[in-house]
Amino acid sequence: MAPRNDETTELSAKEAAALLGVKLPTLYAYVSRGWVRSVPGPEGKARRYRKEDLERLKARHDARSGHGPVAASALRWGEPVLDSAITSVAHGRLRYRGQDVVELAQGGARFEEAAELLWTGTRPASPPTWRAEGLGFSARTAASLLGQNASPLLSLSLAVPAIAAADLSRFGASPEAELGRARTLLMRLAASLALPHRPGDAEQALSAPSVAHAAAVAFGVKPTPARVRALDLALLLIADHELNASTFAARVAASTGADLYACICAALAALSGPLHGAACDQVEALVAEVGRPERAAEALHLRARRGEAIPHFGHPLYPSGDPRTPVLLEAAQGLAPKALGVRTLRALVEAGREATGESPSADFGLVAVALAAGLPAGSAAGLFALGRAAGWVAHTLEQRTMRFILRPRARYVGP
Repeated sequence: MAPRNDETTELSAKEAAALLGVKLPTLYAYVSRGWVRSVPGPEGKARRYRKEDLERLKARHDARSGHGPVAASALRWGEPVLDSAITSVAHGRLRYRGQDVVELAQGGARFEEAAELLWTGTRPASPPTWRAEGLGFSARTAASLLGQNASPLLSLSLAVPAIAAADLSRFGASPEAELGRARTLLMRLAASLALPHRPGDAEQALSAPSVAHAAAVAFGVKPTPARVRALDLALLLIADHELNASTFAARVAASTGADLYACICAALAALSGPLHGAACDQVEALVAEVGRPERAAEALHLRARRGEAIPHFGHPLYPSGDPRTPVLLEAAQGLAPKALGVRTLRALVEAGREATGESPSADFGLVAVALAAGLPAGSAAGLFALGRAAGWVAHTLEQRTMRFILRPRARYVGP
């Protein structure tokens, strides 16, 4: 929790009004509307006002007024451009609907519970079981279009519009119907991971008792309890991460009234860009390049000497390290401590920490779990997309309640 009465996080009424450029009555009006939070001052002194709320409100007002530099910075890791009650990243912690994600994972929550929490704000009393009657399209026809070298992400990108084409009731659906559609969709996405290499396993995956179990079947590995639990943990921890690029793409589509499948397609399209969705693939490639644990430090030293970056250490939102990564690394270690890929990755983590002074991103954790589970190359990116689909659904549903089109202003710099 943020420190109380800290001048870096809370301001006096006079300071708050000055920051916003308004008079005190206007500040109090913002507080009454819930736009700015106030807290009691120390030892009975006047109330103080949360600086993060004030800066967010100022950024929104300046952007609406056409202040180009502020509007531009709001779209570049700056102030949030949207209000959301789904996920927060603050003070080094990630929370779904106010619940700490690491605590959820370590407390035994399942991916389906986290998804329902993201969608409805309420965690089910017990893990729900989702069902899907059929894949919604011909697995073998889709496989013939993809080819055996298709990535998991490409498989999902083909599966979603194919499922949509067969769902004639997808337009203007009620929130309750959309929740049912989302549950079915995630099971079908898990099964669709089988398309490139084993399309015949897709229907078998649909009968699995959980999304993680279905993913194991689709990837062609034995769904042992330990393996399924590790995959489930990965899906839960990656399910949402606030307004990342793919989630924002889903919200833009949702703001236009697009159906749920179209919003997921928009998110998948954004995820396909190498600056967003290729992180797991890059970590996998680094592990393959190093080959064995004892070469980790030397390989990173050679990269540095050539002026090449050491990828995916450090995160702008987690100055002290991504809290999801240690949980994922521990899960991988517990599942397959002697696996060569897992040992190599852990050696890279330690060498990277020493070389960069930063902690590894969650992408290292996802790759570690995929390696420990014996999944085929490229599977970590597939797990990322499958898990994050839960967040895409949540943001799609929330954006629809706002009833406005997301239409940022451009800062004109032409002649």
